[in-house]
Amino acid sequence: MSSERRLDVLRAIVEDYVTTREPVGSKLLAERHSLGVSPATIRNDMAALEEEGLIAQPHTSAGRVPTDRGYRLFVDQLAEVKPLSRPERRAISVFLDQAVDLDDVIFRASRLLAHLTQQVAVVQYPSLRRSGLRHLELVPVPGSRLLVVIITDTGRVEQRTLSLSEDVDEALIAIVRGRLNAAVLGRRLPEIREALPGLLEQFEETQRPLVQEIFDLLADTLAEETEERIVLSGASNLARSDAGLESSLRPVLEALEEEVVLLGLLTEMSEDSRGVAVRIGHETQHAGLSVTSVVSTGYGTEGDSVALLGSIGPTRMDYPGTIASVRAVARYLTRILAT
Repeated sequence: MSSERRLDVLRAIVEDYVTTREPVGSKLLAERHSLGVSPATIRNDMAALEEEGLIAQPHTSAGRVPTDRGYRLFVDQLAEVKPLSRPERRAISVFLDQAVDLDDVIFRASRLLAHLTQQVAVVQYPSLRRSGLRHLELVPVPGSRLLVVIITDTGRVEQRTLSLSEDVDEALIAIVRGRLNAAVLGRRLPEIREALPGLLEQFEETQRPLVQEIFDLLADTLAEETEERIVLSGASNLARSDAGLESSLRPVLEALEEEVVLLGLLTEMSEDSRGVAVRIGHETQHAGLSVTSVVSTGYGTEGDSVALLGSIGPTRMDYPGTIASVRAVARYLTRILAT
């Protein structure tokens, strides 16, 4: 059996199983696909694929279904990703362009991806640590307090209130605001912490205690580990009968509730691949997700992601279609954040 024909047979089995959700037999493969060989030859090819652990027979006298290894080989051998149609691309653009702020963008993106794939969509908010500073606003409020507003170049807005040890000197606050914005504008937020000590030296000794309080709050905000947030949409898609997860639905849903696990998985996948990454079944290394596959990528500035998004569905998913949808939504998010 040639390796090329073996891949053709495996590809046909995956495509038919994804479409029909029924084990695939040699006779149907011969009828539906131009493999150029007889059903008997296809049976021999299927036996060899089964020996290699790429397909399996769910029960006696049934056809074959792909295994996790089979799906992996299929995904690795994908030469083309099914492109979205022009109406689909236009719908994505119009739907996301109608968003009024970052929260709306993220929620719309998650709903849209869930709709396109009919699976679960996961969209991470732009990471504060990966964003650059667009503007820092300091607003004195009654009661010796200061409102600190951090606006990033990804549209994220963080607000903190600082209780000062002395009355607010509005003239000094204006000077601090101006010098901070001039010193750190456009820098990635973690880099700002390195610039703060040197900036403190620009102020008089009597002004430094107040300035230090502002700097400490800003540094603490940038160092927060709890700022990573994600939005999930489409969990009900997994409960559909054609998803095939009825017996495994509860552990999958429980796993989806663990945001730290999901973020960790998406982060690992982004480190493994600069483009669209795919983990199949047990490759997720999480028992609750062992019957699912995850397709993910990053979005943000060109060549440098500020956040991640992904689609989670059964291993019997439309991989080319899911990859295309994840990639398309990520590109539109990147474009929106750049405007």
